[in-house]
Amino acid sequence: QVQLVESGGGLVQAGGSLRLSCAASGRGFAAYTMGWFRQSPGKEREFVAVVNWTGDRTYYSDSVKGRFTVSRDNAKNLVYLQMNRLKPEDTATYYCAAGLSTTRDSADFRSWGQGTQVTVSS
Repeated sequence: QVQLVESGGGLVQAGGSLRLSCAASGRGFAAYTMGWFRQSPGKEREFVAVVNWTGDRTYYSDSVKGRFTVSRDNAKNLVYLQMNRLKPEDTATYYCAAGLSTTRDSADFRSWGQGTQVTVSS
């Protein structure tokens, strides 16, 4: 099992960019599918993006497709979420997660970070 720590969140104006990082420690990082999810107050956690263990397959939610890019560096045990053209509705706590399937379902991910806050002002 891996331990995950997100970083890179903050306050940004609409139209701006942020890059989130997720650092993994523990055994077997390269074997895990890595996902990004987000949650706003009063809302359920929602899928954002996922990348498979080799990094050559990625999937995105319709709300972020074309604006966000997920990538990974297995040599450094890092996963990134590049977020461009941010909108106020992107405001949420963002979580990275590790799982064994390339899926959008949060129930399939077994390890989670503590989250990093992203706030987009209008």
